[in-house]
Amino acid sequence: MTDTVRTADELISPLKENKMGTMHVSRLLITMSIPIMISMFVQALYNIVDSMFVSQLGENALTALSLAFPAQNLMIAVGSGTGVGINALLSRSLGEKNTERANKTAINGIFLALLTAIAFALLGYFLVPVFFRTQTDIPEILEYGVDYLSICTKFSFGLIGQMTFERLLQATGKTFYSMISQAFGAIVNIILDPIMIFGYFGFPRMEVTGAALATVIGQTLAMTLGIILNLKVNKEINFKFRGFRPSGEIISKIYAVGIPTAIMISIGSVMTYSLNRILLTYTATAAAVFGVYFRLQGIVFMPIFGLNNGMIPIVSYNYGAGNKKRMLKTIKLSMTYATSIMAIGFAIFQLFPVQLLSLFNATPDMIEIGISAFKIISISFLFAGFCIISGSVFQALGSGIPSMITSTSRQLLALIPLALLLSRIGGLNAIWWAFPLSEIVAVALTIIFLKHFYSSRIKPLG
Repeated sequence: MTDTVRTADELISPLKENKMGTMHVSRLLITMSIPIMISMFVQALYNIVDSMFVSQLGENALTALSLAFPAQNLMIAVGSGTGVGINALLSRSLGEKNTERANKTAINGIFLALLTAIAFALLGYFLVPVFFRTQTDIPEILEYGVDYLSICTKFSFGLIGQMTFERLLQATGKTFYSMISQAFGAIVNIILDPIMIFGYFGFPRMEVTGAALATVIGQTLAMTLGIILNLKVNKEINFKFRGFRPSGEIISKIYAVGIPTAIMISIGSVMTYSLNRILLTYTATAAAVFGVYFRLQGIVFMPIFGLNNGMIPIVSYNYGAGNKKRMLKTIKLSMTYATSIMAIGFAIFQLFPVQLLSLFNATPDMIEIGISAFKIISISFLFAGFCIISGSVFQALGSGIPSMITSTSRQLLALIPLALLLSRIGGLNAIWWAFPLSEIVAVALTIIFLKHFYSSRIKPLG
């Protein structure tokens, strides 16, 4: 009789468990990832549309946005890094049935987002003009760049808040609502861009300032919708701030994953800043081409990052639950999907470089430089999917250090020295080869770390 009762309980209990521990893995990964992939694709699309409209103002306006990218990427890095830390800890807590820690994670995460937004507003107020003067002395680029970036940094609470509340939805498996939030902000931005840049429907013509305002308005509205959706549908989290005190233990666990992730993404800021300075020694047009490439690559990379965001809570949850089989199947499927998406992106950049550049009102010089750049850099796509998914596996298992090391090697320790060396050997076109060469370095390091994590953390699960 006891055995019969126990068996019935075991049959009933999975039905009450979070879907990340019960749903078929391939279906779960698709349902978790597709909404985020769509929303991040829309995010990449509105960044492209933003630049397409700005390019109508002239090449200097487009170059200004390219030079602003490192600072914008830094904001994304800190916000996203904190969000990944929240996501991993919250999902693992739910997998371990520790609802108290899950609630504390969410509340402390929101607190960290507020502090981050305040810090970037202060940095934007004092340092934006200095940041641009270290890159160029062309007056029009300086004016456009300072106008644009000052607004983006001073109103960064929309960006940081949007990412935080989306991660809370993703951590509990509600990726459809996360997609709605992000897509809503992107659509608002796309609609407002031409209106505020060129002064339609009675609005004043604000040019680059209008592009910045459209961006922060879209981000702020997305954040607002994210708050509403969390309060309405995210029943796994109890949002109570009464008597709140920051928890050093929770914050340290969030940042154990979040800081390496933030560093890993912010390395992209250092990389683009350094590479822009190398390219500007040849011509400002080369920096504009690099800026266009970075926006277009989002069409390929953003879906991969969306896949990551869908994968991380699944791997974290099942790691906490000790389910090795579901973990491995999730990882293998993610790598297969990522590699396929990257192969498609490689083909697009190889076959249609002129058409892609023409979207940005490219001059003949931009097209000439851009064809070589796009064809050479896109070779790195063939390796990048494997590295990106592997880095997220490390994060899902609670350690962001390996991801940070591989990303640092790929984007800084290997890429910049290679770019400098190749520029001296072969000139401007040779610089682009630094991207695929540094990606090969990242693949080698990633394989070493994967073997270590499998033997030390995954294999012992049995």
